[in-house]
Amino acid sequence: MTSAIRVPAAVLLPGTGSDEVFVRAVFERPLRALGVPLIAPPPPPGAALADGYLAMLDALADEHGELLVGGISFGAHLAAEWAVRHPGRCGGLLAALPAWNGVPGPAPASLAATLTADLVAGSGVDAALAQTAGSPDWLRAELDRAWRRHGDGLAGGLRAAASRPSPTLAELAGLAVPAGIGTCTDDPIHPAKVASEWAGALPRAALGETTLTALGADRESLGRATVLAFLRARKRP
Repeated sequence: MTSAIRVPAAVLLPGTGSDEVFVRAVFERPLRALGVPLIAPPPPPGAALADGYLAMLDALADEHGELLVGGISFGAHLAAEWAVRHPGRCGGLLAALPAWNGVPGPAPASLAATLTADLVAGSGVDAALAQTAGSPDWLRAELDRAWRRHGDGLAGGLRAAASRPSPTLAELAGLAVPAGIGTCTDDPIHPAKVASEWAGALPRAALGETTLTALGADRESLGRATVLAFLRARKRP
C-alpha cells in the first residue's frame, strides 16, 4: 500500500471499553500509506457513548464533507449505523471485528460487556481486570490502560454498547458504498461468521482476515487486513 488514493478523511471509532489510542495503533499507518488522514475521536463518557459518537460523526461530516467511517467492534457497529442513516455522506466503511447483526441477543461480546459492567459497578475496575488473567499479555495491558481512562463511565459505556442493536443484514444490503470488513479468524468474542455475514450482505464489500496472534505481535495487522479489503471492494462495480 504505497500509492495515494482519493478517498475522504477517515473517522474511526474504538470498541467498547477501548479508546482512540488503540484505533490509531491499528489504523493510522495503513491509512497513511494511502494518503488518507485519520480522525480518531476519544470516547464520550458513560451512557453517552453511542449517541455521543453519532453526534460527532454528524459534526465531522458537516466540517469535512463526505467521510470514510468505521471502527473496531462496537465502533464498527456505530459507524455502520451512521452510514445506513446517511448514505449520501458516507464514502466508504472500514468495519473491523463486527460482533453481531441486529439485536445482540446472546452474542458473546454483548454478554461479556454486560458481565464486565456488573463487575466494575459492584467491585471496581481492579476486580474486573483481575478476571482477565487468562488473556494474552498485550490484551491485558490494553484493557488496563483503556478501562482506567474511562474511569467512572466505564460501566455505563459497556452497558450502552451491550444492549444496542447493530444494523441488520437487510439494512446493510442497502448500503452501496465500498466496505472493507476485517476479522480475526480465532476470535471467539467477534466471530468470523459475523464478519462474513456483514461482507456478504453489503453490496460492495470484501473480507480481510488475520488472527489474534498476529494482532498481538503487530496491531497494524488488523488495520491492513481491513484496509486491503476496502481496496478490493472499491474495484467492484
